[in-house]
Amino acid sequence: MSGAGQPLGGTDARGPGAADPCPVCVRVETADFSVADEYRSVRERLGGRAGAIATFVGLVRDLAGDGPVGVLELEHYPGMTERSIAAIVDQAVARWPLLDVVVIHRVGALHPTEQIVYVQVASGHRAAAFAACEFIMDYLKTEAVFWKRESGPAGQRWIESTGEDRARLASWSNDAPADGGHAPTGAQR
Repeated sequence: MSGAGQPLGGTDARGPGAADPCPVCVRVETADFSVADEYRSVRERLGGRAGAIATFVGLVRDLAGDGPVGVLELEHYPGMTERSIAAIVDQAVARWPLLDVVVIHRVGALHPTEQIVYVQVASGHRAAAFAACEFIMDYLKTEAVFWKRESGPAGQRWIESTGEDRARLASWSNDAPADGGHAPTGAQR
């Protein structure tokens, strides 16, 4: 695992020779991350070039479906998972004028209230930063290569994408509007 702001393994997670219009960092790790450290790092990298930095932090819930959650276990296929996330980020970079993107996803056994995912997007303007951050998170929920299993008093169950997850993904199917946003779930473009 690499340090804050560094691509996985010290290279671009998409493979050798990939051209980047903006710095991209994809990390899959068991260790927790520091939101303050990640934010400080992007500020140092970009100086005054960024007009907006949008972040999302996902947490493990203590309740899901029919009862309490004791642990959420995330498994991944090393290399394939990072490439699947990098492909999602590539789509965001192609759609919006981004300056920097960081995606950190934790794996292993996580307990309620622990941080699970971090998405940070920097751009010259807020509309692009907000839209790209939401886009990346919506795609992570449905397209990234992870297997999730919840355990609690009622037993264990594998978690799959929900109908809402798939509807949010479908809302991105057309090109991004000029304002940098997207149509709300269920809306026509």
